[in-house]
Order: sequence, then C-alpha cells, then structure tokens
Amino acid sequence: MTTQGRASMKRSKPSYFMAILGVALVLFILGMLGWLVINASKLESYFKGSVQVNAFIREGSPQRDIDLVKKSIESKPYARSVEYTTKEQARKKFIGDGNGDWNKVLDYNPLPASIDFYLQPEYVNKDSLNKISKEITNNFIISEVKYPDAVVSNLNSIVKKTGYFLLALAGILALIVIILIDNTIKLAMFSNRFLIKTMQMVGATRWFISKPFDKKAIINGLFSAGLAIVAINILIYGVENWWLPEIKALRDNALLALLYLILILIGISITFISTHRSVTKYLKMKLDDLY
Repeated sequence: MTTQGRASMKRSKPSYFMAILGVALVLFILGMLGWLVINASKLESYFKGSVQVNAFIREGSPQRDIDLVKKSIESKPYARSVEYTTKEQARKKFIGDGNGDWNKVLDYNPLPASIDFYLQPEYVNKDSLNKISKEITNNFIISEVKYPDAVVSNLNSIVKKTGYFLLALAGILALIVIILIDNTIKLAMFSNRFLIKTMQMVGATRWFISKPFDKKAIINGLFSAGLAIVAINILIYGVENWWLPEIKALRDNALLALLYLILILIGISITFISTHRSVTKYLKMKLDDLY
C-alpha cells in the first residue's frame, strides 16, 4: 500500500509541473491585460493634462486687474501651470510656430494678451469646460475663453469606447482564466485520485487528507504567480528599452505592485479552491467510480 502511495505521488509530479505552467501562462495573459489597462489610464491622464485653455484679455486692461484675475485662476482646483502671455510673447510664439510675420502688412500687433493654463485631467469634459468658461468670462477684462473643443469631444469619446472595450475584455478574460485554471488543477488532481481514496480507506480524516494538497496548492499558486510576474517584467523591460522607450514615462510602480499582488491572490485563491474541491469530490466517490 505504501508502494502504491509512493508511485501515485511520483506520477503526480509531472501533472503538478504542467498545472504550475498552465496557471502561470493564464496569469501572464491576465497580467499583460492589467498592464495595458494601467498604461491606457496613464495615457488618458497625460492627454487630458495637455489640454490648454486661453483666456484672452481686452485691449488696454490695467496690469493690476490682470494680476488679480491670474491669481484667481491659480487658486482654482481645475487650473495648473497658469501663466500670463503678453502681446509681444504671443507674436513671437505665433511666428515660432512657422507662421509668417505681418509687419509688412500691418503696423500693429493684432494678437491679444492672454492668461493660459492647463487643466487637471478630471476637468477635461464639456460640462466642466462650459462652467469654467462662464466663470472666467465674468471678469470684465476677459473678452473670450478658448480651448480645443474638437480635441476634448474626440478624446472623451475615445476614452469611453476604450474603457468599455477593456472592461468587456477583462471580464471575458477573467472568466476564461478561472475556467482554465480550474480545469488545469482538476487534471493535476486526477492522477492523485487513488492516493486520496487509499488514505481515506486506511482511516485518515478529510482534514488530514486535504491538508497537504491544500498546502501544495497554495505553494503552486504562489509559484505560478511568481513565474507570471517574472515573465511580465521581462516583457515590460523589453518594451520600455527596445521596442517603445517612450512608454517608460507612463510607468507607475505603485499600480504595477498592486497588479502583481492581485495576480498572486488570484493564483493562490483559484488553485486552492480548485484543489480542495477536487479532493472533496474524490473523497465522496466510490472506489469503482475512480476507474
């Protein structure tokens, strides 16, 4: 009987290896999707944070009033990097953007001075920008408030569609991951069915029988998650250093650490639950049904 038990344990080792590899593979796929979601979120914040608002100042407005309006905008939660652009600075910027100088045609500078600022990402939407525009134009020295309206509309539309797509993909993938891991563990435990039944027949309790398998499941889940995390790090390193170096600017180590923690918890939880269910299943089965 001891020989049979040892033989069963030896036969189970390849199954455990394949189970670990299979779980690591699906966790790797899930982790890569998580990394894409993190980068998409950071990229969204980057693009939204690059939206600039220009508050044009009426000709002849006193500098004191301009400074007061600038300070008022600086105190608002939606504004960052607020700066005052004079008429001459506006002209130099206009020419620096590749436009021709109008000195041969006009004897005055038609460009107005302005107070320019970038928006916080959470305020880049039509409703918020309409409120901000009305608030700023209440200052009598402000003649007009402009922002890239088409960019804001398209950006929010793209972000919504991308978010829905990633959410649906994550849901489908999560379901596939659970099914694949569960089936992989069941296959691994199938080779142990006679060992489980033998232990039960010699009088071992359910807790005594399931304990080593549950412990092994936790270790296997942790090891699978570790393999997946190493593979994800290697791929991220390759992407950031050789394929797309610009994406390194989006790296968020805190979110990556959270993603890895989630992968570890998923790996341990699903392998433990699937293993425990399989052990319980074989304990309830009759000996003849195991063949």
